Amino acid sequence: MILVDSSVWIDYFNGMRNWQTDLLDDLLSNDPVLIGDLILAEVLQGFCSDDDFEVAKTCLNILPFRKIGGYEIALQSAQNYRLLRKKGVTVRKTIDVIIGTFAFLKASRCYIMTVILNQWYHIFP
Repeated sequence: MILVDSSVWIDYFNGMRNWQTDLLDDLLSNDPVLIGDLILAEVLQGFCSDDDFEVAKTCLNILPFRKIGGYEIALQSAQNYRLLRKKGVTVRKTIDVIIGTFAFLKASRCYIMTVILNQWYHIFP
């Protein structure tokens, strides 16, 4: 399963064209893309229009859904947060660490755009 970070979805729904949104467009027709509870909330909360919210919700509802949080992910996220800080990485939002931890533990591939999560590939094996 492929997990796509909130930032990529937000760009996608805002009509931004970049390599991540182009890749997401391709993945949606060729690969199993999953959506997580925290990502769903982050993406949908940004819609001002009720109509746009409903369209996005309908599109995302067809994707396989996973609960991202939970005890195991919370503990590992805390450890990852601490390790990132020890390595000099400033963590802006705890939710990024939770989503990143889930992606590394549970998803086969994670397409991300945030700087914090991209740095993980150099820190975590």
